[in-house]
Amino acid sequence: MICLKRGAVTAILSVRQGAMEMSVRIEGEDAQAVAYPALTGDVAVGDEVLLNTTAVRLRLGTGGVHFVVARLDPPMADLIDETQGHIVKLRYTPLQHAVTSIEEESSPHRQAVEGFVSLAGMPVLAGELHSHLLPAVLGARQSAGAPVIACIMTDTAALPIAFSRTVALMKDRGWLAASITAGQSFGGDYEAVNLYTALIAAKEIARADLAVIVQGPGNVGTGTRYGFSGLAVAEALHAASVLGGTPVAIPRIGFADPRDRHRGLSHHTQTTLGQATLARAFLPMPQLGGSQQELLEAQLEASGIILRHDIRWAPVDAARQVLEENAPFLQSMGRGLANDPVFFLAAAVAGAVAGDMIKG
Repeated sequence: MICLKRGAVTAILSVRQGAMEMSVRIEGEDAQAVAYPALTGDVAVGDEVLLNTTAVRLRLGTGGVHFVVARLDPPMADLIDETQGHIVKLRYTPLQHAVTSIEEESSPHRQAVEGFVSLAGMPVLAGELHSHLLPAVLGARQSAGAPVIACIMTDTAALPIAFSRTVALMKDRGWLAASITAGQSFGGDYEAVNLYTALIAAKEIARADLAVIVQGPGNVGTGTRYGFSGLAVAEALHAASVLGGTPVAIPRIGFADPRDRHRGLSHHTQTTLGQATLARAFLPMPQLGGSQQELLEAQLEASGIILRHDIRWAPVDAARQVLEENAPFLQSMGRGLANDPVFFLAAAVAGAVAGDMIKG
């Protein structure tokens, strides 16, 4: 099912690299929409646009806005960039478009890709949710000072990295040196055909000390054991191991979600690390104490994770401080630091452990 409607742009709310947020009027009602200029061209107040309204109709959370498909009046001009390469993303969809990937013969980075030997132990953090990204980076910076950090976005959730306000924020503040979009995701500083070459880009092109792999906003879950998009964390850890990196998993931990399957160590993390991940990884865990600590220890044992991976229990005081300093920017599933502190602490502790690895 796809829902398409005409609308008129009434205001431009914000502009960041790769994305424009705006107000539109549809059938006499005001709503919010997002346009990606690489796909639609620039949009201005007064333009009539064709909107994909599917997400709003389905009442989705993260992606619950309209998206501009095309500008109708004035009509779109051809968006031809002769400098682009020949790798097509969003393949065989109406919005397929060409990018220059790092692997192409015409790419200035082709030699770096071909000359790659190993990640040489570079820590690779893999998180299930996009909201793991910021606290993990904050934790790594708190631990290691100012490491060079590259974000790799997979294609299991949102595909345009421009949808992420978090990535834009971190780049503006200098916390993130480079963004890399792998597979069908697009719009990063570097485009890669797959997760493996994206990691190569992080090491050889961005010269990163640390790579953080997450999906975009819009994690999909079904309540079944294997039916969630975050299971791709296993592939991320495998790629890090195969290429000679140090795989580090970010645990999904929380005590605010009303669903039992996400209480303590989420069943997503238990399935991913207890069953789907074949490579051995480090799993940093926050030292919480009391009944919360006891629950986490029991879940690690019951899931088999304690036998398959290297658990690193770590203190939370330093992570808590850096999170509190940046609390306005932290949100996951509609909850902030005050509502679900352990969720963000777990990611920040994982980043801090990776930061310690950078220091040796």
